[in-house]
Amino acid sequence: MASEVTDFKSIIELDSELNQIQDLDLLLERILLEARKVAFADAGSIYVKQTVEDEGVLVDKLLIKYAQNDTFQKSLPPGQKMIYSIFSVPINEKSISGYCALTGNIVNVPDMYNIPPDAPYSFNSSFDRLTGYRTTSSLTFPLITADGRLLGVIQILNKKEDGKVVPFSDGDKFLITHFAANATIALQRAYVTRAMILRMIKMSELRDPKETGTHVNRVAGYAVEIYDRWAYVNKIPEAEQAAFRDILKIGSMLHDVGKVAISDTILKKPARFTPEEFLIMQHHTLYGAGLFDDPQSLIDNIAKDIALTHHENWDGTGYPGWINPVSLVPEKTDDSGKPSGRKGEEIPLAGRIVAIADVFDALCSKRVYKEPWTEEQVLTEMRQLGGNKFDPELIDIFFEILPNIKQTQSLYPEDPANQ
Repeated sequence: MASEVTDFKSIIELDSELNQIQDLDLLLERILLEARKVAFADAGSIYVKQTVEDEGVLVDKLLIKYAQNDTFQKSLPPGQKMIYSIFSVPINEKSISGYCALTGNIVNVPDMYNIPPDAPYSFNSSFDRLTGYRTTSSLTFPLITADGRLLGVIQILNKKEDGKVVPFSDGDKFLITHFAANATIALQRAYVTRAMILRMIKMSELRDPKETGTHVNRVAGYAVEIYDRWAYVNKIPEAEQAAFRDILKIGSMLHDVGKVAISDTILKKPARFTPEEFLIMQHHTLYGAGLFDDPQSLIDNIAKDIALTHHENWDGTGYPGWINPVSLVPEKTDDSGKPSGRKGEEIPLAGRIVAIADVFDALCSKRVYKEPWTEEQVLTEMRQLGGNKFDPELIDIFFEILPNIKQTQSLYPEDPANQ
């Protein structure tokens, strides 16, 4: 009992940490990690409830957002992240996670290969057969708001004691119940933050059809993956990395918000821009940065940096260059009096990262003036741009983590209606 009290105090202390994470996706990832720690689980997955179209009918499903597995992670090279399959689960009695979501009940299964025959759900062992992993004990619990709304489900697997897999106990259920309540409150706050950001993106989308929610989610996801690897290579302290990746994720989503100030005749032109139109279009970087000229938080600062510099080039040939985004007066000029371009590390790290993420997604996506490039074409172009358009260290990292980039891409598929 003393151990459970100590663990309960840890959960209370963890509450403040979770509430400091502002990005929804990063919070989901952290919640899964902490749930596993609370119950000493070797692996687990977190699902969110989403309404999707299935054969012309809108249905609620559970979409996997993150999966973690210490056994697999230990077999990977240091700094490399585990790749997992992206799939959805119907909310019904057939699966354990679906049953948990349907009933709102915690489901504790001591042995997944010996589920009672009268249980409505069953265990799909295909993952075990494919990977050689042995799933034994599981504890599945819902994330339900105070007003009874289902946000998602967490399933943790294989409780470890003295190196052996054991069933989850009633004490684990007690701790998880309190953890889930605290986690759900943090998630509700993060959902509100995400909704506010997506409303801003929606305003941009009304002006620029290319600026979709899936596009900004992909760009932000790529950016965090690139940063995480860069932080590992450069030995950035864990606390500093966690704080930066959180504000980077949100700031990256706002990279093109300045397009709301660009004329419809340019934004919605169904062809390539003329040189004159492109010059006007370049001002979206200044307009976007100008929205954050009175920063109230670290998010405002990084959003300003990203909006202003994500079209700068490593060799100094990008735009808008050294221009004050409020006064629009050049801060540095070349011999001809034009604004000097930012180059190298004059470009903030966040801007250099989002430059790679944004170009990659644009090349992979359909536009009114082009079809999506093939994967081979995209990767060839990205590699060739290293050292002139892109930071050479970051483009090397991009290719090192390409499987993670592709996984993020699959999490946010483009809506056919926007293609």
